[in-house]
Amino acid sequence: MTRAQKLLTKANVKFSVTMAASLLASSTLVAAVLGFVRDRLLTRAYYGDLPNYMDAYLAAFRIPDFMYFVLVSGALSVTFIPVFNARLTTGNRRSAWELSSSLLNMLAIVTLVASVLIMIFAEPLIRYVVAPGLPDDVRDLAIAMMRVVAVNPFLFAISSLLASMQQAQGRFFFFTLAPVIYNIGIIIGIMFFTQELTIFGTTVWEGGIMGVALGVVFGSIMQLIVSSFGMIGMKFDYRPLIFRKNKGFRQVLGLLPARSFDQGIDYFTTLVETNVASRIGQGAISAYQIALNLHMMPINLIGVAIATAFFPKMTERMAEGRIDLFKKELQSTLRVIIWLALPVAAFTYLCRGYIVGLIRDGGDATIAGILAILVVAILFRSVFHIASRSFYAQQDTKTPLYISLFVITLNIVLVMTFFNLGFGVYGLATAQSIVAATEVIILFFIMSRRLKGLLSRSFWLGLVRMISATGLTYLITYVTVNIIPFTATDLTLFAVVTKLLLIAMVSFSSYLYFSWLLKLPEAIPIINKLQKAIFRSYNGADGSR
Repeated sequence: MTRAQKLLTKANVKFSVTMAASLLASSTLVAAVLGFVRDRLLTRAYYGDLPNYMDAYLAAFRIPDFMYFVLVSGALSVTFIPVFNARLTTGNRRSAWELSSSLLNMLAIVTLVASVLIMIFAEPLIRYVVAPGLPDDVRDLAIAMMRVVAVNPFLFAISSLLASMQQAQGRFFFFTLAPVIYNIGIIIGIMFFTQELTIFGTTVWEGGIMGVALGVVFGSIMQLIVSSFGMIGMKFDYRPLIFRKNKGFRQVLGLLPARSFDQGIDYFTTLVETNVASRIGQGAISAYQIALNLHMMPINLIGVAIATAFFPKMTERMAEGRIDLFKKELQSTLRVIIWLALPVAAFTYLCRGYIVGLIRDGGDATIAGILAILVVAILFRSVFHIASRSFYAQQDTKTPLYISLFVITLNIVLVMTFFNLGFGVYGLATAQSIVAATEVIILFFIMSRRLKGLLSRSFWLGLVRMISATGLTYLITYVTVNIIPFTATDLTLFAVVTKLLLIAMVSFSSYLYFSWLLKLPEAIPIINKLQKAIFRSYNGADGSR
């Protein structure tokens, strides 16, 4: 074994839930920073002077992403892993590999066909489904870019299944690295592929925003390569066959329709929002998407990272029949997510101008206003990921589907109602927040009836203390924001970051103090680590050991 192979194998070791959550949160933070860089470069290049071009770029993704969510994401995130894990837990590795090979081959074929169809029908899809409100020249640009990024479902299908196999076995290093590489690919596209290329005085590539679409494809290819590295040491016995008689494969196919339909109708809301935003005016799609990206960053850091790390353990508890441990660990994880999400939502609301200033020099009132409304969604969407996975760990895909049908119908009704009432792009954000809260409340109402004592008296008392700590922190943050205001003269990234970091230090230090004062156990591990770090630094400074 070469040195490189040894390093790759060492990186593929199995992590504990705590270590996995920390790694996922760290990589998500890196991805979030890269997302800031990506969005900042895009916004500076196109949002100010050419907002319609950015609208076209975003519209081009809608159908390829829709096909990925329908055909791939649902099959892997919550239907494949429990079934795959059940076979590994019982030692039936042959069945697990047959399941993996079958699903990989099936998804590759289906998504390849979908990618070709998107390329063929890109023009009517953009014109009549995605963005009918775009001007003719911008619509043509969106069609051309959609044909470029149409290959994404195929590339994502393969990389996502490989990543899911790694996630199921607690191997998170390359799983977390892959999306980081994807963002780097897009950034390379923005920085280099958008430039004009001339060879011997002849222009061979005109550059422009089409280069960003090429960067997306480049990032997808790099993500697939990184995901492949993660398979080293797993002894995956791939076979180019579809084992139709494999019980695990048939079980996944049985669970797949409900989850895929759930994912499809969930993303259908995005199509409706894009369609409506294209009718509001130029830049509306971009402003709403930028705000959505900003509000998704804390959701990914908190809700997605923790739920993703905890999900394999949830499936193991169910496979072992330990409902008691499942309930206990679900409650503690839920408390941690809420404890983290509450102050982040409050901080985002008060510092929305600074946060938007990270993306666009001098900020943007429209984006900041949308983000202010979406803070409700930050809290509830963070909780949603553990709520939905509590059902999927029990291999129940139908209940979340029925709930999704209801809330997505509600979302579409609200979007159209607010649009007709003249709320503009703010109506889209208002609908998002209302629906996010509604879905989580329904999910936990049903789960609490299944798991008696999940939302116990101690849970509600803890929640009251968390809200109290957040309220006190809100007051201190509000005062700090007024002392260090975001002004129209803050046109440099350094000025915005400096102010935002100062406010964040005051805000979250206050939250830790109030959490400790109110005896919230979630704060204890962080406080203990801070104390150890401080005393270690102090002892190192005076030479004592």
